Amino acid sequence: MKTFIYADKFFLNSGVKNAGYLDVTDGIFGTYTKERPEAAEIIDQSGKWIAPGLVDTHIHGYKNHDVMDNDAEGIKAMSEGLLSCGVTSFLPTTLTSSKERLKDVAATIGKVYQDVDGAKIQGIYFEGPFFTEEHKGAQNPSYFGDPSLDTFHEWQEASGGLIKKIALAPERKGVKEFVKTVTDEGVVVSLGHSNATLEEAQEAVEAGASVFVHAYNGMRGLNHREPGMVGALLTLQHVFSELICDGHHVHPQAAEVLMEKAGHDHVALITDCMMAGGMPDGNYNLGEFPVVVKEGTARLESGNLAGSILKLKEAIKNVVEWDIATPEQAIMMASYVPAVSCKIDDKCGSITEGRAADFIVLEPNMDLVATYLDGVERYHA
Repeated sequence: MKTFIYADKFFLNSGVKNAGYLDVTDGIFGTYTKERPEAAEIIDQSGKWIAPGLVDTHIHGYKNHDVMDNDAEGIKAMSEGLLSCGVTSFLPTTLTSSKERLKDVAATIGKVYQDVDGAKIQGIYFEGPFFTEEHKGAQNPSYFGDPSLDTFHEWQEASGGLIKKIALAPERKGVKEFVKTVTDEGVVVSLGHSNATLEEAQEAVEAGASVFVHAYNGMRGLNHREPGMVGALLTLQHVFSELICDGHHVHPQAAEVLMEKAGHDHVALITDCMMAGGMPDGNYNLGEFPVVVKEGTARLESGNLAGSILKLKEAIKNVVEWDIATPEQAIMMASYVPAVSCKIDDKCGSITEGRAADFIVLEPNMDLVATYLDGVERYHA
């Protein structure tokens, strides 16, 4: 017997539809219809909205687990916990570390990614270690170096081909060749933790780089004589920008400038969440650095921000409440755009016929009600 979801609004890949019925049978999305189907099981979500499961393409940890712990059970716990954030797909994200440690982490995720029971692992994001010190953030500069194809291929082989995205600083030596090669291999290159000029960033983009890491943070700012990395992400065409909308990393008006200049369809909401996400205030670690979490922020002992404790369900609510995005734009920026930016939109990020029925139920005020995975409710608020 077919199952249909009834709701007041549906955020489909083809556009927003009002009250109707969405076919969800055997864990797969079917078609939407306005007419009540006959002889079918109806799951009544009256007064609610149905949106695609959220896709977090930059997340280091959750529920006291960090990707760099290199712990298979920790990865599984992250996956399960992310359902409470409305996230149904994610890219476990590494930090700068030794070549050997990163290889081990890649291998662990490669072995466990199909065994997780919660949010689906759609690849791995290597944030570094090819960065520069001026904007190191919470990355350990002792491991920084120029990009190496041999090293990257070791990591990729260890992961079983699971690395979907890697970040680097455009001003490092050998960037152009590295970017061209890995991009041809289907890996997305993102730019960040960098003091690059506009020209250096543009050269990397022309070589194939297509994403900017957490816009405004960890990069040379906008200056009227040297537009820098921020100038690059605001002016270059056909690039995506990650954006942390917790109200701490980026002022809402700065977020609005980016959305207006780049377009909502080129902004990917991410969390950059660390292990303290979903946990009480206190002392934690981000990679090798101690972090203090209080008053909604995670900070190094120096006082600098160190990742976040943001949940992606909060980001979509924030941008709507800040009046810088409509609900449709907010949902798109946290599902479809991140998926497209990492070339995983063939697996997640939209409600599309024939696709796995991973979706969320929202109140009209953008509060999360429930998370469904393969057509089955797995989290209820």
